[in-house]
Amino acid sequence: MEGLSAWMEEVSTQMPRLSKPQAAVLAMWSFSLVMTRACSLSGCSLFLAELLEAKENTMRQRLREWYWEGTAKKGRSRQSVLVESQFASLLGWVLSKWQGRQLALAVDATTLGDQLVVLAVSVVYRGVAIPVAWKVMVGNQPGRWKPEWLRLLRLIHRAIPAEMMVIVLSDRGISQPWLFKRIRRLGWHPLLRITSNGTFQPQGQPQYRPLNCLVPSPGTCWQGIGRLYKTKRFPCTLICRWEAGYEHPWLLITDLSPGQADGCWYGLRAWIEQGFKVTKRAGWQWHRSRITDPDRAARVWLVMAVATLWLVGVGGYAEELAHLATFPPIDVTSPGHLVSKPRQVSVFRRGWIKLLVALFKHQPLPDYYFLPEPWPDGTVLLDLSLHQAQLLLTTSENTYP
Repeated sequence: MEGLSAWMEEVSTQMPRLSKPQAAVLAMWSFSLVMTRACSLSGCSLFLAELLEAKENTMRQRLREWYWEGTAKKGRSRQSVLVESQFASLLGWVLSKWQGRQLALAVDATTLGDQLVVLAVSVVYRGVAIPVAWKVMVGNQPGRWKPEWLRLLRLIHRAIPAEMMVIVLSDRGISQPWLFKRIRRLGWHPLLRITSNGTFQPQGQPQYRPLNCLVPSPGTCWQGIGRLYKTKRFPCTLICRWEAGYEHPWLLITDLSPGQADGCWYGLRAWIEQGFKVTKRAGWQWHRSRITDPDRAARVWLVMAVATLWLVGVGGYAEELAHLATFPPIDVTSPGHLVSKPRQVSVFRRGWIKLLVALFKHQPLPDYYFLPEPWPDGTVLLDLSLHQAQLLLTTSENTYP
């Protein structure tokens, strides 16, 4: 009970735009989610009923009404939880515990079978990702994603201090000039991967060249300033690298100069895939959900986001303390040594274990902070292959964090 009470106070403090009853249910559901490792309505309500010595149906109804719209609830003046109004608070919560001036965001989509698709913006951190803004849509339906992506980025913009260095990462399916322009307009820096179906005019050269000619074979690389796409004449910096053993090269566009940007940063984008695994089989079991209404699913995602934030914050802080207490200083100039030290336990799992042990021992809830690792530096990783660099950026627990 003491642990739940402390968590309810923390959620209420960090999410001030929620009413007190809404914050209380969010705290209870996220707490039970962490304990049961499943977003199941039945399982979480049973856990809370046992913990609080309440009726199971009572707890089930409280959780159910969390994701219901106001018109579906009994009583007067019942309100819906407005998920989009919570995104700035959620990211502000992360940044209030953030120790650093650099932030990497990734944008990508995930699905629930063919029923739902989720457009998500996530903070990538220590091998995993914390969703801070999302839009849930009906799956297998025609529609325009562009307005949704633009709105999601705009909704979280005010939560990020102007002095913070922010990069936004996306894969080939989303990277478009309109996304590049919106990111720049917000004062951030895009690092977007594009397809090889296009042309580029290097600065100082009269003609456009096919992108696939810049890195014609594995083992080649190129970077420079110029204009992308002959029909759009889109100015940017292009970073290309094709590592041996890979089917396709990395073709990245950014607004940073070649001396400022590092193509290795794009490896951070893989962490959002680990974040999606946390929402499903590796964590919250959302893939088993029977909720098919997009707005209701979006409210469940808020519960999962808060639970993820908590465990990743606890686990990342514990990991950093463990490194300081256990490992000797690492020689970053030794590539082989770096690659031989993958993350053995993800910060998600470490946070879950740390929290369980504290509760079993009747100790206060463990502290949590976000201590980001330095972004990969091309001057340090110069002698590493692209494959080795990616190994540094991904957790060894590829399936179950």
